[in-house]
Amino acid sequence: MIGWLSRWWGGGPAAVEPASLRDAARLAQLHGASFHRGWGEGEFEAMLTERNTLVHRLRQGRRVIGFAVSRMAADEAEILSIAIDSNQRGRGLSRELLLTHLGHLAGRGIRTIFLEVEENNQPARRLYERAGFGVIGRRERYYKQPGGEHLNALLMRRDLS
Repeated sequence: MIGWLSRWWGGGPAAVEPASLRDAARLAQLHGASFHRGWGEGEFEAMLTERNTLVHRLRQGRRVIGFAVSRMAADEAEILSIAIDSNQRGRGLSRELLLTHLGHLAGRGIRTIFLEVEENNQPARRLYERAGFGVIGRRERYYKQPGGEHLNALLMRRDLS
């Protein structure tokens, strides 16, 4: 009985699956907790209804604990955001989410993936580098912090073909 309760309340294996409009509020909550300027529920609702946007949720039990969002154009895509609940980080779940998301993009004919990451965000940079992304450029003072400080962004790319 305890094993069943543990799985039902959020334990058990994580699953990567397509997100739906029902997930918009939770995705906005996760984004807001992970980034200085979080996206609102309406922004997620819009992305979830766009044909050129792919959104996956990471679910453990009945709880959504992460997501990945990409926008597609022709045979290219840009990862717009990936977030994992802060209580679930450091367990390899973001890697599972990213690789599954990339597999779905490849299945839709995407050959090249781009993303931007804050230069000092070492965990995210490690995740992307280990997944085969390489730095192709840099945007000076791209991210504005709440205190007014500006941080650099790295542009990264990975070919899927």
